[in-house]
Amino acid sequence: MPAERQAAERLHKVLARAGLGSRRHIEDWIRAGRVQVNDRPATLGQSVTPADRITVDGRPVLLGAPPKTRLLLYHKPEGEVCTRHDPQGRPTVFDRLPALAGGRWISVGRLDINSSGLLLLTTDGTLAHRLMHPASHLEREYAVRVIGPVDGAMLERLRHGVELEDGPARFLSITPAGGEGRNRWFHVTVDEGRNRLVRRLWAAEDITVSRLLRIRFGPLQLPRGLGRGQHRDATAQELEAITAALQPTRPRTAARDGGLKASRRRV
Repeated sequence: MPAERQAAERLHKVLARAGLGSRRHIEDWIRAGRVQVNDRPATLGQSVTPADRITVDGRPVLLGAPPKTRLLLYHKPEGEVCTRHDPQGRPTVFDRLPALAGGRWISVGRLDINSSGLLLLTTDGTLAHRLMHPASHLEREYAVRVIGPVDGAMLERLRHGVELEDGPARFLSITPAGGEGRNRWFHVTVDEGRNRLVRRLWAAEDITVSRLLRIRFGPLQLPRGLGRGQHRDATAQELEAITAALQPTRPRTAARDGGLKASRRRV
C-alpha cells in the first residue's frame, strides 16, 4: 500500500488537530465551500494526505508536525460573550486570551453573558470536540444563587427529572451551600450542555437564578486565586486528568440518565 494512502486521514480531523477550529465548525466551513483540496472544493468525509494542498478561504494550510496541545483555564466574568466576534460590540472572552503564533483558541462549550466561572479553551480542535460531545458525559458543577422558596419536594423533583421544551432533564446532585430566606445558594451538577440548562431547570419550578458560577468541568476545578478575567495554562497533570476522563467513554445507563438527551450548546 502506498505511503500516501496509509497516511490518509479525514479532512475535518486534520484541520481540527491543526487548531483551526472544532470539527463541527470545520464541517460547516466545508459545507459553505470555504475549504479546498488541490484547488477543488472539499467534500464532507473527504480524506487527505500530507501530499495534498489544502486552503481555507484561499489561504494555504501548512500541515507539519501537530502543534503541542494547549488547554487554557479561564475565569469568565459576567458581561462577556463566548463568540469570537459580537455584532453588538460586547466584550468577548477571546479579547483577553494570549496570542498564538499558529492556530487559534477554541472554546469548549459556552457560558451565557450573565454567567461566570470556569471556561476551558484549547488549541486542539479534536480535544474540544471530544470534551463537548454528548457521549463524554463530563460533569459540570455550578454554584447557584436562587430567589424564591425552595423545599425538599422541589429538590427531589429536580433530581428525579422535569420536562423542558427540549425534553426531560435533571440535576445529578443538589447540595445546599448557604444563604437565608428566599436567597439561597446551591451546588448543582449536570453532565450535559443544553442551552441554559441550569437556569431552565430552576425556572421549571418558578425559581429565578440570580447568580451562576461554574466551578468545575470534569476533573478540573476553577483554580483558587484565579481572578475574574484571568487565565492560565493547564498543568501537565490537569491535561492528563481531562484526557483520562474521556477514556473510556462509558454509555449512560437507563437508571442513571432517565433517557435524557444531550447537546453541545451552552449552559
